[in-house]
Order: sequence, then C-alpha cells, then structure tokens
Amino acid sequence: MIITTKTLVHDLTRLGLPAGQVVLAHTSMKGLGGFVVGDAPAVVDAFMQVITPEGTLVMPTSSTNNTDPATWGHSPIPPEQWELFRAEMPPYRPEITPTNRMGAINEAFRTYPGVRRSSHPAFSFVAWGQHAEFVTANQSLDNSVAEQSPIGRVYDLDGWVLLLGVGYEQNTSLHLADFRANYPGKVSEVNGSAMLVNGRRQWVTYRDDAIGTDDFAAIGAAFEAETDEVIIGKVANATARLMRQRPLVDFAVRWLETNRRTDGTEA
Repeated sequence: MIITTKTLVHDLTRLGLPAGQVVLAHTSMKGLGGFVVGDAPAVVDAFMQVITPEGTLVMPTSSTNNTDPATWGHSPIPPEQWELFRAEMPPYRPEITPTNRMGAINEAFRTYPGVRRSSHPAFSFVAWGQHAEFVTANQSLDNSVAEQSPIGRVYDLDGWVLLLGVGYEQNTSLHLADFRANYPGKVSEVNGSAMLVNGRRQWVTYRDDAIGTDDFAAIGAAFEAETDEVIIGKVANATARLMRQRPLVDFAVRWLETNRRTDGTEA
C-alpha cells in the first residue's frame, strides 16, 4: 500500500477526526503499514490539515532516558554507577531534547514550527494550534500526567483521544483517571531527572502518586463493551480508535475504584 498525506487526510476525515477540536494523538508509524511517502512528516501534515489551526494537536514527547535508573527495573547501568549517571545526565531542554521510545511521528511533530513543548524533564507533551500554549504551560513536576499537566488541560477543553495503531496501554489519559481514583493500596513512586533550574543544571526529584498501567487494556475493553463512545475504523492499515477524553477518564475512575486492588485484597 502506498500511503500519502492525501490518503491519510481522507482516512482521518472518514474516521471522524474533528476539525477545530483538541485531539491528543498516540500513534505508531509501523502500525500504518505500507510505504508512507514522505515518512513521519507526511502523517503530521495530514493531522494538521484535518484538525486545522483552529483546533489543537497534542502528542506525548517523553524523554524517559532522563529518569532515575533505580526506577528502570532491569537497568543496564549497575547500581554502583547510578550516582555517576545522576551527576552527568545532560539537562532537559525543550527545544533540543529528543523523545525516547515515542516513535517517529511524535519526534517529527516535536520539531515543527509553531509547536510548543511542556517543561517536564521526563514526561513532556507538545501541542500545536489554538490552545497549544494553554495545554503545555505550567506542567507540574509532581504527578506529571495528572491534573496540572497537558492531560488535565485536554480534559478541561473537552478534547478527544486518538489511538492510531496502538492500544490502550499507550493511552496516557488513563493516568489522569488513575490519579483521581481512590482504591486500597494506592502507591507512589519517587523519580528524578536532570533539568535546568534558574539556568543551572540540577538533578531534581519528584513523585507520581499513581503509576499502574497493567490493567489499562482491560479498562479500554470494558469502555468499549459498556459504552458507545469509541469510533473504530481504519487509517491506512492501522486500526484507529477515536473517543472523547472526558467520558473515558470518568469511566476509568469508576472502573479502577471497583476493580483495582494493590493491597492484596479481592475486588
């Protein structure tokens, strides 16, 4: 399959991607299949054409290699060298720090003229369009994908979520639901990153109060089974899911409070 900006615009429009609205997109270049003429910029161009400057396109641009290696699980860096890592990791700089494991589309979008990037050293987002400044401004260092974050701003704006070739495991809006939900045994994680503070590099620490992701796929499956909120279609060879964010987050809060337990008790 030959995929072009024109065919992507056609597919996104047919799916129902709304012009003039706020859209948080999670994407997979590989998931599109076929040969994309122009590579990742062709996909970004298609998004911008459909959403228009009156709307707002948002994507995550996490740089998770700039986090504490003690939180990595199977870290390739031995514990005796963690302090060296913390001392020497270059600081996060929104204009130049590349994404890490976010995919070609997100990395291309990050570099576009007029795109704004948020300030979190590890869990940043970029946005373009009418509400780009509002979405990306003043992201909290603690609870980086909760209320005071681009995820929370998309909720405030009654935005949409697009999953293009990816599943609910990559749906960052569910982190906002996780933060809001009350359930037994809720945990937090302390992390750290290098960033500029008053123009000087520092290693800073911060906390995220809810970090579970193992049941995000189950939340998505339940949301689709119990509501009619999700539009499912094809964009090129990729399965695409389009939904309003508020109903998803509100549903996920209820689901988590009913089903998630991290204290060893039965739901």
